[in-house]
Amino acid sequence: MERRCQDPVIGEYTLIKSRRASRVSIRVSPAKGVVVTVPYWMPYRFGTAFLAARRDWVAACLKRQEEKHAKAVAEGKMPAPGTDLDALAASLRKEAKAWLPGRLAAWAGRYGFRYGKVFIKHNISNWGSCSAKGNINLNLNLMRLPEELRDYVILHELSHLQHPDHGPAFHALVDSLCRDGIGRPARELEKEVKSYRLI
Repeated sequence: MERRCQDPVIGEYTLIKSRRASRVSIRVSPAKGVVVTVPYWMPYRFGTAFLAARRDWVAACLKRQEEKHAKAVAEGKMPAPGTDLDALAASLRKEAKAWLPGRLAAWAGRYGFRYGKVFIKHNISNWGSCSAKGNINLNLNLMRLPEELRDYVILHELSHLQHPDHGPAFHALVDSLCRDGIGRPARELEKEVKSYRLI
């Protein structure tokens, strides 16, 4: 059971009753906003009172998220508010089709990888993938990344041609390729990629 509520300081928040909850809790996230969860047997007013008692903490969390969001927009890690995402995706797809297949072929040729087909996709679950048939899928969002981060994702997926899992041998191979080809350890590059949001 869910209710949309209004707080004079926090603004809109969601009040949820959950059969799995054993106590009142508050979560603040960029995607869902402020969510107050109360056990199913407890009256909603307990959640409202709990939020009121922790209003300063919630307000501070919202402020930090707002600052982090503004910084991410300024750094190009996510689109600015009001961006036409459909138009952006269309533009990125055109760029990706022109750039990514050639780059993939260049890295594969340099290190002796053989892959099947390459597909340019638009999803919000990953930057790329490698199928059991050896096909490489690359996300059009890669065009929003600096070139060395695009190269990291490509080398990551090519490495899956030898190691389908994410075991020690896979990570050792990716790191070796990144240090040789990009000049940086894979762990650093992976961390930077994760700071960008897929759209």
